[in-house]
Amino acid sequence: MKNRYLLFLCFAFLSQGIYAQFYFEQPKKGEKQVSVFNETKNIYFSAWAGGMNSCQFGEVDMNLDGIKDLLVFDRHGDRIMTFLNAGYANDVSYYLAPEYAGSFPKLVDWVIFKDYNNDGREDIFTYSGQYPGIVVYKNVSVTELAFELEVYPFLTSFQGGGEVNILTTDVDYPGIADIDGDGDLDILTFWGLGSFVEYHQNQSMELYGIPDSLKFVEITECWGRFAESDESNEIFLDTCNFKQENYKSTLDRHTGSTFLLFDADNDSDQDLLLGDVDYPQPVFLLNGGSNAEAMISHAIPYFPDITNPVNLFSMPAASMIDVNNDGNKDLLASPFDPSLVLSENYKSAWMYKNVGDNDYPQFNFEMDNFLQYDMIDVGSGAYPVLADYDGDGLLDLFVSNYGYYIYSYYDQYMFLHSVYYSAIALFRNSGSNTEPEFSQVTHNFADLEKLMVTGLYPTFGDLDGDNDVDMIVGQANGTLLYLENTAGAGQEMTFAPPQTNFHGIDVGAYSTPQLFDLNADGKLDLVIGEESGNLNYYENTGSASNPQFTLITDSLGKVNVTNPNLSYTGYSAPCFFKDQNNKTELIVGSEEGKLFYFKNIDENLSGEFTENDSLYLLLNGEPLAIFTGIRTGAAIAELDNDGFYELIVGNYSGGLNYYAGSPAPVSGNEEIKQSKIKMELWPNPAKNALQVQFTNCPYLKGSLEIFDITGRSVKTVKVDCECIINLNIDDLLPGTYIIKAHLNNGGDVFVNRFIKK
Repeated sequence: MKNRYLLFLCFAFLSQGIYAQFYFEQPKKGEKQVSVFNETKNIYFSAWAGGMNSCQFGEVDMNLDGIKDLLVFDRHGDRIMTFLNAGYANDVSYYLAPEYAGSFPKLVDWVIFKDYNNDGREDIFTYSGQYPGIVVYKNVSVTELAFELEVYPFLTSFQGGGEVNILTTDVDYPGIADIDGDGDLDILTFWGLGSFVEYHQNQSMELYGIPDSLKFVEITECWGRFAESDESNEIFLDTCNFKQENYKSTLDRHTGSTFLLFDADNDSDQDLLLGDVDYPQPVFLLNGGSNAEAMISHAIPYFPDITNPVNLFSMPAASMIDVNNDGNKDLLASPFDPSLVLSENYKSAWMYKNVGDNDYPQFNFEMDNFLQYDMIDVGSGAYPVLADYDGDGLLDLFVSNYGYYIYSYYDQYMFLHSVYYSAIALFRNSGSNTEPEFSQVTHNFADLEKLMVTGLYPTFGDLDGDNDVDMIVGQANGTLLYLENTAGAGQEMTFAPPQTNFHGIDVGAYSTPQLFDLNADGKLDLVIGEESGNLNYYENTGSASNPQFTLITDSLGKVNVTNPNLSYTGYSAPCFFKDQNNKTELIVGSEEGKLFYFKNIDENLSGEFTENDSLYLLLNGEPLAIFTGIRTGAAIAELDNDGFYELIVGNYSGGLNYYAGSPAPVSGNEEIKQSKIKMELWPNPAKNALQVQFTNCPYLKGSLEIFDITGRSVKTVKVDCECIINLNIDDLLPGTYIIKAHLNNGGDVFVNRFIKK
């Protein structure tokens, strides 16, 4: 089992440099451009955060207010999610603040936040991506969050007579802590060819007397005098010898482990929580030695206790973070397995509250869906489709998936397998044609979960001429299901049992169909994406009420979204739509995560569609690049009648990102017109009241307007000969806002930004 990651490691070298990470601003907690409610009618405050699968957690002060905020890194797509901490005592008070994500460098596979130079600011240790090693970014924040590259292409350690990279792979999560108690950060990693732990001691204090350097020397290849079996997670104590009779090593390469170092018993040495590839439970290793000479004395298989141990397929990685602002470090755990088809997904972030203290931590299980409870998360894979479910003229939101995690098992050769069942979630549009609002009706629309298949993907259209909308569903085996709507016109969809092998169509694997009148003959045609990344065009050669789908080409528009530098598959997910000028356009989701945008489609079905980079013009006038993870799918429509499209993008982490269509939002922290008059805000962040002060202001008359981060106006206040305006913002929910002053008949315009706690 250990060696199943050799292929992943080699493939990772080939696939680096594929993504350019882009970030975006989307509605955050309290900013209700489009509100979403769960099945119990409670609002998802972080509805559009994008979902979580295989996550790591780090605390860092992002807005420089002295309070540690939270970064969540999902290695399924190398996604960064940023949450500000309102800092309320004894309360988990994070709120989504995606505008900070762009301040972080590109992170690959894993990240650890540690303050290596003891300046009070967390630095970044992350996987090199190009080499099996560690890259370091120094936190250089002064007036805003910023990092600069400190060590590249990898950290080295003096070992074997020379400077050699500290070996870590994309499936090894190293331990970084002050092992010897001298004030600088040391590193533990597994030896590359075996089951023993290397100790790389930082020489900063020894050489310079201050902990501001990253100069390492290997002290031992057998820290703690223990070994981990290369065939299981069994621990052997008091051994540094390969040839012991009770330890049968095959000398195979050890790959796949996670470290969390902390002093569990306040004896000034580091104990170790060790996770292992293919296993759901980490092992707690108690250090019975000292910080000078570690000696693991006990291996405890159930942590933190036998009643509610961490039990997460596969290979949980743990972090200790004070998530409830009580001063004590709590425990967070999530799968570290890079495989897309082995790990828990929609309940993959476990939180244990520290009911002890930092000297003697005691962890009580709190939840298995930390942060996930507050967002749309449909497991692995999220594919949005907009259609009118109940005939009220409003577009409702359907979200299909690869599948929800069900269980795991080991085969006769002790290889790990996991089982997923796909389903379709329905969010009914309970708002209006100017203010959409989505309320979850079910996670299992049409009861398709009982089919026990993966990769469901729906499309809707009237295929039998009875004026209600039927459903075709793609699936992982490449065929299609057909479900006839028996409800009648204007009624909530009700379906007959699914018919398999619809029209005998089989595109190979992962069929993603869309019904669309592509040739403008008044009949719905069928376009199907697939695993190979191309588009299959089936023309309706029958009638509107009795369709016959005939394959015209498996290379429609010469579209193929496969990136050969990444993989041999593309997972194309088509979304045809009509633009404001009634011209056909196309968005295609892909495995690499890029949304491909095509024009030049009408009267060109036998030609090559033209790829275009101006998708943002449909949303607003501000250029933005969209990257939300891997295996994306998109839905686009005019949801609020403002003349701009709204875009919803799903990704493999099981969540959605929402791009509000609106006039280009005003930009923050800059004066639009030069003037001696200045606008200052205090306090910032603010809780209930905000003071707006203008300096050098002999005469002011006009208005103050507050916008949410999507550009939607939420509050307007008149100004009449006032240099100091006290605003009551108690009615605003937590989030980031932009304030714009229109003064002196529009002669002076000022913009600034504040955060409502």
